[in-house]
Amino acid sequence: MTVSTYPFPEPVVIDATVFTELPAALRRPGISSYWAEKNRRGQPVDSFLEGPSFDREGNLYFVDIPFGRVFRATPSGEVSQIAEYDGQPNGLKIHADGRIFLADYQNGIMQLDPETGAVTTALGDADTEAFKGCNDLHFGRDGALYFTDQGQTGLQDPSGRVWRWQMETGALSCLIDKVPSPNGLVLDLAEHVLFLAVTRANAVWRLPMAASGRVNKAGLFIQFSGGRAGPDGLALTDAGGVVVCQTGMGLVWVHNALGQPIAVVRSPRGLGTTNCAFGGEGGRTLYITESDSGSILQAEFPPELGIAGAPIFGLS
Repeated sequence: MTVSTYPFPEPVVIDATVFTELPAALRRPGISSYWAEKNRRGQPVDSFLEGPSFDREGNLYFVDIPFGRVFRATPSGEVSQIAEYDGQPNGLKIHADGRIFLADYQNGIMQLDPETGAVTTALGDADTEAFKGCNDLHFGRDGALYFTDQGQTGLQDPSGRVWRWQMETGALSCLIDKVPSPNGLVLDLAEHVLFLAVTRANAVWRLPMAASGRVNKAGLFIQFSGGRAGPDGLALTDAGGVVVCQTGMGLVWVHNALGQPIAVVRSPRGLGTTNCAFGGEGGRTLYITESDSGSILQAEFPPELGIAGAPIFGLS
């Protein structure tokens, strides 16, 4: 008899399907960009999708980093361009009041008007000190904006930062400043812990926050191995589990609240599973940006797994 040595049940494997993709008319093949020159050694890319986030009407917003664009996909998958500006938008989140914010590597935290396509600066620096390069963002229930300041940090330079910005008062605080490539982030259900993807360390960190707002006893929550990159975007399930996009492997892992993997989603396209968001009826469908192919994937979970997204403040 074969006895499994796995310490918990093996995760259920889910094959994602293509929800929609960037149409040919919106791709830019053969066109150079500053982003591609520096991040792909000049190899042309026609897009690089990131930052999926749903509005109240069920439209999915997402960004294109190299060409400074923001797109919107209807619930049926029809894609249109909402904005184009001089920047490198990497993350996108929608505030409870409907305002749309971007984490922009080049410019800081930006605000988008979806009606006019205008993009304006919301927070361009930290008291005149430039950010290293903002990457992703997340809103707390109180409206506070948490965002990562990644820049070119990594194991060679573990100086990436995580900030919290109280937009109503203007108070800006650095929660942690010694991270090798902070990326996606999400609060736990009680908002006492911030989970942080640390891409170049191939890990997800757990950052407990004291009542004072300080981060204490930061620790390792999940350690990955292999791949060409590492953990990227994060999401939270309604049971307090953490969803991790493992870009460079073409996988998205769904963990329970203890960090044990209960499901893994495989990309049918490329390996660039950069970020994700729950949507659809009851928030039971996971939508994933696949940057290699310029596609939006979707994954449906078996009902017996009970996997659904945590309510998003202001959009539930």
